[in-house]
Amino acid sequence: MTRCAAPAATTSTTLVCGFCSTGCGLQVHLRDGEAIGLTPAADYPVNAGMACPKGWESLAVLNAGDRATEPLLRDARGHLQPVDWPAALATFCRRFKAIQQAHGPHSVAFLSTGQIATEEMALLGSLTKFGMGVLHGDGNTRQCMASAAVAYKESFGFDAPPYSYTDLEQSDVIVLVGSNLCVAHPILWQRICLNRRRPEIIVVDPRKTETAMAATLHLPLRPKSDLVLFYGIAHLLLREGWIDREFIDAHTLGFEPFAAHVAAFTPRHVAEVSGIDEATLHRVAELIHRGRRVSFWWTMGVNQSYEGVRTAQSLINLALLTGNIGKPGTGPNSITGQCNAMGSRLFSNTTNLLGGHDFANAGHRQKVADALGIDMGLIPAESGWAYDQIVEGILAGKIKGLWVIGANPAHSWINQNTLRDVLGRLDFLVVQDMYHSTETAQRAHLVLPAAAWGEKDGTLINSERRIGLMKKVARAPGQALTDFTIFRSIAESWGCGKLFTRWENPEAVFRGLQQISRGQPCDISGIAGYRMLEEAGGVQWPFPEAAAAREDDARLENQTYGERRLFAGGRFYHADGRARFVFDMPGRMREEPSARYPLLLLTGRGTTAQWHTQTRTAKSAVLRKLAPRDLYAEVNPADARRARVRPNQWMMVESQRGAIKAKAFITPTVPAGSIFLPMHYRETNQLTLAHFDPHSRQPSYKDCAVRIRPLERWER
Repeated sequence: MTRCAAPAATTSTTLVCGFCSTGCGLQVHLRDGEAIGLTPAADYPVNAGMACPKGWESLAVLNAGDRATEPLLRDARGHLQPVDWPAALATFCRRFKAIQQAHGPHSVAFLSTGQIATEEMALLGSLTKFGMGVLHGDGNTRQCMASAAVAYKESFGFDAPPYSYTDLEQSDVIVLVGSNLCVAHPILWQRICLNRRRPEIIVVDPRKTETAMAATLHLPLRPKSDLVLFYGIAHLLLREGWIDREFIDAHTLGFEPFAAHVAAFTPRHVAEVSGIDEATLHRVAELIHRGRRVSFWWTMGVNQSYEGVRTAQSLINLALLTGNIGKPGTGPNSITGQCNAMGSRLFSNTTNLLGGHDFANAGHRQKVADALGIDMGLIPAESGWAYDQIVEGILAGKIKGLWVIGANPAHSWINQNTLRDVLGRLDFLVVQDMYHSTETAQRAHLVLPAAAWGEKDGTLINSERRIGLMKKVARAPGQALTDFTIFRSIAESWGCGKLFTRWENPEAVFRGLQQISRGQPCDISGIAGYRMLEEAGGVQWPFPEAAAAREDDARLENQTYGERRLFAGGRFYHADGRARFVFDMPGRMREEPSARYPLLLLTGRGTTAQWHTQTRTAKSAVLRKLAPRDLYAEVNPADARRARVRPNQWMMVESQRGAIKAKAFITPTVPAGSIFLPMHYRETNQLTLAHFDPHSRQPSYKDCAVRIRPLERWER
């Protein structure tokens, strides 16, 4: 008699998606502990059973044939060859130490990511800055969130997005600026669709995007006139007396100088600059005035600008003027890009010391040192260079070694051709990634194979400050290790492993970060470990111990721990408790269209099925079918006629930095005088101009001049 095998045990577990910053919950179905499929988590407070195409394909991209499965070292002939981990770690330490000995400790730098776990970011930043003597390190979140972070710090005293996603459902006026929410953050658009208040939706965008088409009012302003437009709206609110003077007097500083500043931004002047007529300007101001709950939302259309900080602050100023902050359905709200950009901003040791502390503050350094049990003298008293400064440092010969973790700058960084030349000047380039095929990994001297989302444990922090769990539900292929394990192994090989004995696993790091965050605006000391995050569907910061004591029973019953909207009491994080009106004169584009290059290049996300450099999404057969295979450019019909370009014709798009081939998609949704290229294709950043916001040092990806011409048959 043959005995039948027992059926495999099937269970499920919920973890946070590892693509964008929305932070959806995905229910992964397991058989004998291994993932066999997923569905959106119906009870997760962020997405309530919804997911975009990328989320549905999260597991599929793990099984690609170009996964990095073993360390690779470039040999004398220039070929990447497999080596074992001991050899890889020994080479890493020997080469970087030799560079530091020859050129000084600051001649090695790192570039990190917004895609790895918070605990891994914290360990990397601590290993490099406290253990390896590396001063200069930055994250690729510099490319998406730096302007918003600086704007919040200057206006509120801390990098603190004040909102919860429920505000999208509770506003009666929603202003979306440079944000194609339908494509870039479709689950958040669904949250708007759940709004029963029949909100006015005002979309401010040069393009008639999918979101603009669904709006109640679209303002197709001229590119780079945002700052003038919002100063003009403030002018009208002040002129008509449509402001909350009681809130302004009680909770802000700088109102009188701001009012004097915007006096010059009359409706006539603003209409001339922005292309939005005076009647529409007045209508927008009146809608904001009449709205009981007005919220302002922005993404990369604001942040990726040479004046992104001041533009973000012009929206913050409108919220302060009208008292639309700290209440349901209100707020100046920046939507993040990468899944853990918030974790990078707070806990990566790049722009600030762990937990939003200041490297220059001795008390802060001592607090972090005590939490780690290390000598305070190991913590640098200054923050290092930003991303663009690191690139310039390589060009200047000051940085000779670079460690890139979970990023692909040879594709994503501005003015790509220059960046690729820069990488070629390094004495030693290490790339740590889940794929060996990225444009950056192909230029590396050493490739370290890393585990991906779904193959490790840790936390991610989404746009609404919700800390959610990332879990191991699949095995990493071959010899690939978690980033956490790689960092720990390097610490041991470098000789500084004893510094991190308290951080033996990711949850131990999380407990350490709780201690470090105590007393900070981002205090998470009241979270009862990963178990609480699991039970609650994530927890928003701040959640200090006092909040835990107040909110225990009722929060546990509804499994959400509430929605923590900031500034409900009108008190901000500056020492005096007041928010600041921050403003400046609008600047000019560094490279305006000319007779030779008559079009302005706009870039952004193309479809919901693509993500950033397509490093992962291109691995999914489903996602490839949902997105155009060939690079395309959206061109206004008038510009196409002028250039004699026909629909779907191959054409050349040229800037002063390069020339690329793209198919023409002729559409009136792009304003005359502009073209649009999706950011996902490797060719796009061959054209862009290396131009940066002076306050945030974020690249301005949307202000370079180009021209187009049809390709002859022999050129194709």
